[in-house]
Amino acid sequence: MLDKKTKEKILKKFGIHAHDTGSMEVQIAILTFEIQELIKHLKDHKKDFSSRYGLLKKVGERRRFLKYLERTNNTSFLDISKKLKLKIANHPVKEHSVKTKNILKNLDEESVKIV
Repeated sequence: MLDKKTKEKILKKFGIHAHDTGSMEVQIAILTFEIQELIKHLKDHKKDFSSRYGLLKKVGERRRFLKYLERTNNTSFLDISKKLKLKIANHPVKEHSVKTKNILKNLDEESVKIV
């Protein structure tokens, strides 16, 4: 769990305004710092399985938030992933959805059968 001063620093750095606690960017940043603290704890306490479970839950929640942010605001997603130095920051942007849309546009109406 992060202390109050650390959370305030995160809010100032990633928040949209002074009291922003609910935006995706802030939530992702807080989860990232909590994950880092749990990783440090688990290096010392290897058999603390309840903390390991909590870590996995936080990682999954952050992953869902990142996927949502990537769908809704791709520039913000890239910005926060670079600021937090996440591995996902360097992955190429998904282009398969654009290619699929172009393929569907090029198909003739006769070749597509609607059942």
